[in-house]
Amino acid sequence: MNKPLQTSSLLIAPLAARPIDEIRSGLKDSFAAGLGMFPLGIAFGLLVVQSGLPWWVAPALSLAGFAGSLEMLLVGMMKEMTPLGTIALTTLLVNFRHVFYSFSFPMHVVKSRWAKAYSVYAMIDEAYAVTAASKGTWTGRRLISLQLAFQAYWVGGGLAGIAIASLLPARIEGLEFALCALFVTLTLDAVMLSQQLPSLMLGAAAFIAAAATVPDVAPFAGLLTFVALLIGRYTLARRNGAHNA
Repeated sequence: MNKPLQTSSLLIAPLAARPIDEIRSGLKDSFAAGLGMFPLGIAFGLLVVQSGLPWWVAPALSLAGFAGSLEMLLVGMMKEMTPLGTIALTTLLVNFRHVFYSFSFPMHVVKSRWAKAYSVYAMIDEAYAVTAASKGTWTGRRLISLQLAFQAYWVGGGLAGIAIASLLPARIEGLEFALCALFVTLTLDAVMLSQQLPSLMLGAAAFIAAAATVPDVAPFAGLLTFVALLIGRYTLARRNGAHNA
């Protein structure tokens, strides 16, 4: 009696993508966000030079602490000789959101220890947004190439900004607003989702309260108050969800 033919698993298994194809996919995924990161990096490089800091501060910050919003904030703090304790606390508060990114970031696809360490270091807002939009399709090479491309856009933009600053005959006013403009854009994108409107109202209330009570340190106090209000909102929403369940 003839045995039934068995289909080879090699025939029905999907063909694995070639490493070069995975890298190309990561680079392709980076283009849209990279178009915004590069000009912002130029503004960062210009801001460093026009703030009177050495030119190497721009690439140093972009390599030591790869976080665009924080880097722009640090330029002003370095210019004003802000105490290290305040800089450390501000860094913690500004970048604390990255802790929550790790819950859904596809870190598990990265196998190498060194590559995983880099992926943690380069877990910026843009990388999280891109991966969140296409879950379940990531590989280690694709993810790392995406993050490397983002850092190349940012560092390259900063160096281009430094070169442009050396050629300009006069200072460009208003570059300090680039950080504020970045946050305004991110806020508007978030508010487009109806469930984020309460967070916007809490942020406005926190800043108004801080400006009225401690105007000298209103941004810092407002940020602390906003974090506390967000924790309270999350706790209340979780309790209501458990009660309804």
